[in-house]
Amino acid sequence: MQTPTKYIFVTGGVASSLGKGIISASLAKLLQARGYSVTIQKLDPYLNIDPGTLNPYEHGECYVTEDGAEADLDLGHYERFLNVPTSQANNVTTGRIYKSVIEKERRGDFLGKTVQIIPHITDEIQRRITLLGNTGRYDFVITEIGGTVGDIESLPFIEAIRQLKLILEPQQSLVIHLTLIPYLAAAGELKTKPTQHSVRMFLEQGVQPDILVCRTEHELGPDLKRKIGLFCNVSSESVIESRDASSIYDVPLLMEKEELDRVVLKKLGMPTLEKADLSNWKEFLFKLRNPTSEVEIGIVGKYIELKDAYKSIAEAFIHAGAANQVQVHIRWIHSEDIIDDNVEALFAGLNGVLVAPGFGERGIEGKISAIKFARERNIPFFGICLGMQCAVIEFARNVLGWQDAHSTEMDPKTTHPVIHLQENQKKVTNKGGTMRLGAYSCKLKKNSLAYNVYGREEISERHRHRYEFNNLYLSDFGNAGLVESGVNEEKALIEVVENVNHPWFIGVQFHPEYKSTVENPHPLFLGFVKAATVNAAQNNGKDYAIA
Repeated sequence: MQTPTKYIFVTGGVASSLGKGIISASLAKLLQARGYSVTIQKLDPYLNIDPGTLNPYEHGECYVTEDGAEADLDLGHYERFLNVPTSQANNVTTGRIYKSVIEKERRGDFLGKTVQIIPHITDEIQRRITLLGNTGRYDFVITEIGGTVGDIESLPFIEAIRQLKLILEPQQSLVIHLTLIPYLAAAGELKTKPTQHSVRMFLEQGVQPDILVCRTEHELGPDLKRKIGLFCNVSSESVIESRDASSIYDVPLLMEKEELDRVVLKKLGMPTLEKADLSNWKEFLFKLRNPTSEVEIGIVGKYIELKDAYKSIAEAFIHAGAANQVQVHIRWIHSEDIIDDNVEALFAGLNGVLVAPGFGERGIEGKISAIKFARERNIPFFGICLGMQCAVIEFARNVLGWQDAHSTEMDPKTTHPVIHLQENQKKVTNKGGTMRLGAYSCKLKKNSLAYNVYGREEISERHRHRYEFNNLYLSDFGNAGLVESGVNEEKALIEVVENVNHPWFIGVQFHPEYKSTVENPHPLFLGFVKAATVNAAQNNGKDYAIA
């Protein structure tokens, strides 16, 4: 008889941004390394249906799943750690919960009853939590609750957990509460009072945490763990120290040392004999910490003030760098700062240039100038989504001589609309969830750079965009050297372009960064880092000559 799916809830207290997503992903990795099947979901307390319409400055990167869900960036951490795809069931917002309940009310599903937070909203939250567990595919479902205990927005989620713990069998669920133990330099002490207050507030809402994970700058020590346990109604072994780490990828090993997975398994009545096999993870960390060479790559974007806006790109460079045993130094360059007069100074010494995704006209000319610089100096270039579109525009202007060439997103009146709106997008007025989203197939041309990088002809990648390469100009570009090397044959959409007169110049309409994981670094990032390494060896710090 199969053991029922176990449910683990991860909540936060004292302060936000303590790293619930990383703790969730690290615990999941440890359980997976013991042979268990695990998935993680994120419940976000905001009223947006999803992050798809949120400004990156507000919420960081919008992550996209295989099935086309626009999701919280924490799902990227889940996939990078577990190497298992997530889906729309893995990210649920308050907005989506309320939308579902209101739609049921409009259909008459509640038979005229008054619709209330309890039981209707909390029932829907519980349904979403158990949806993944009811598939029978997972031994554990880890649910991360966004926000902080005490937030008004989080109350329905906490109440849903309280009810669900009563409904589930004994030893079928537990709550991990992540808190902060601040260090007061003036007193030279770690202070536990904020954690005590956070747990007390949790208790007032009817939930007793089973395990406390305490973020701290200094070692807690057995006496402090005992004190925290006594005041928070947990055993000392259930107080887990989470010291600040130099890399998020160190956290699974730190949690293993603290025996978080063993404590979880013990409390849930699961066998603890098998030790986690983290040999591949440790090999990755060894390569990450012991590079044999280094490169500097410029990331050109319009949201660089908030690094989380390009989280998956930055992490993909870590994966590819470790696989190549290359230390990748990233130079963040704001596209609005780039003009023709300063581009050489801003890009001096770079071994590769990546132009990042984005939306809207702001900063576009800076991206185009960056691409021109990389193309003329034979610096390895990688364009993603809007970065690929800007590469097409730059080539049209500076090689084909079409000075007003543009995307109709930026200039609807251009006489050379080399990037234009998809036909099926022209009547779309709603912004949320209406782009080309999720995984689409792509066929690569044999003997192309893209084919050599992937090592196969058929690929599938995730998308998030509305505008496409205009096929009317295909032969003009091809005859001048910018060729299409990847096509979605079903819709005749250009997915990959590359410059055959350049050592390494590739633009992709999709988002390869979403599929890069610790175990499987993305081929395009691997190839780009290799090309940058070759460039570094050839130039050895010298200035670049115009090709």
